[in-house]
Amino acid sequence: MLVKDIMTTNPIVCDAGMPLRGAVALLRKHHIGGLPVMEGTELVGMLTESDIVALLETERISDDLWLPSPLEIIEIPIREFINWEKTKHALRNIGDTAVRKVMTHRVITATEDMDIEAAASVMLKEGIARLPVVREKKLVGIITRADIVQGVGMSYDSKNGNDTP
Repeated sequence: MLVKDIMTTNPIVCDAGMPLRGAVALLRKHHIGGLPVMEGTELVGMLTESDIVALLETERISDDLWLPSPLEIIEIPIREFINWEKTKHALRNIGDTAVRKVMTHRVITATEDMDIEAAASVMLKEGIARLPVVREKKLVGIITRADIVQGVGMSYDSKNGNDTP
C-alpha cells in the first residue's frame, strides 16, 4: 500500500508568521497534533504539540542543599514573587510569538509513491508522528501514525477477504 492511498489531502496548514495562539486554535479546532508551516507555497517547518509544550519547560531544581540565612528567609518570598511575575509575563507573551520561532525547521517528508512501511520506518527512526507528503516540493498531503495503522488494517482485511469498513 502506498502513502497516496491513505494520506490526508489538503491538510490544515499555518503560515510561518502567524501568532502561536492562532496555530494552537487550529490544532484545537481540528483535533490534530501538528501543522505543516508554510511561507507562501513553500513548506518551511512543522509545528507540533511537542514544540509548544517545550516552551513551558522549566529548569531542573538543584540537588544542592541550601540553608538560608535569616536575611535570606525574608528575601525568598520577594524573589519568588518577582520570578512568578516574570513567568506570568512570559506565558502571556507566548501566544504572540510567531510560529516560525517555535516550529521545527528540519522538515522530514514523504512522497506519494512511498510504501507505508517505508513511511512508518522513517517515523520510527526520526521519532515523529506525522510526515508532510510532497510532490515536486509542493505540499499535497500529510500522513500520520493513525493513517498507517488504518492502512495496515485495510491491507489485512483485503488479503483475508473482509470487506468491512
